[in-house]
Amino acid sequence: MKRTLSIAIRNALRPRWIVKRVWLRLQGVRIGSGAWVAPGARIERQGGAISIGARSTIHEGARLLAAGGTITIGCDCSVNPGCILYGHGGLQIGDDVRIAAYSVFVPANHRFDDPARPIREQGESCLGIRVGNDVWFGAHVTILDGVVIADGCVIAAGSVVTRSTDPLGIYMGNPARLARYRGGRRSE
Repeated sequence: MKRTLSIAIRNALRPRWIVKRVWLRLQGVRIGSGAWVAPGARIERQGGAISIGARSTIHEGARLLAAGGTITIGCDCSVNPGCILYGHGGLQIGDDVRIAAYSVFVPANHRFDDPARPIREQGESCLGIRVGNDVWFGAHVTILDGVVIADGCVIAAGSVVTRSTDPLGIYMGNPARLARYRGGRRSE
């Protein structure tokens, strides 16, 4: 019964998805085979580039805003409702990555060293963000510019990641700190 209902809902949305897929491709967004972008997801190149890997899912209410940079999402990824992924300095996400609801990735930062000038006039630093394979981000996570998230990491809900991570690390807090490693090994 559940499976039949799920298929019926997906088939009802299919015409909207076909239109959205054609529209995104006309806009220059690359979408891999079997990938799905919900009708209510906002995908904007804004002078940049966006690529969504095969079998990846961008859910209703998610936003991918390239803002002149690039957003590359690997295969078999999910970006859940309310997420905002910017591309200013470049955002590269590996395969098998799960991003829970309301997470924000910001691969740019305002410069603010000169107190005599407004922050808006001081430009930005754009180091970019790289995410490895098999990573899970809990809900309401924030990833800031210049961070590299290593393969196999888990980032706990509500964490703010300001530094790069170790492979298989479990990070939590604000700022995020290593709690332990997957497989039970404790951090030192």
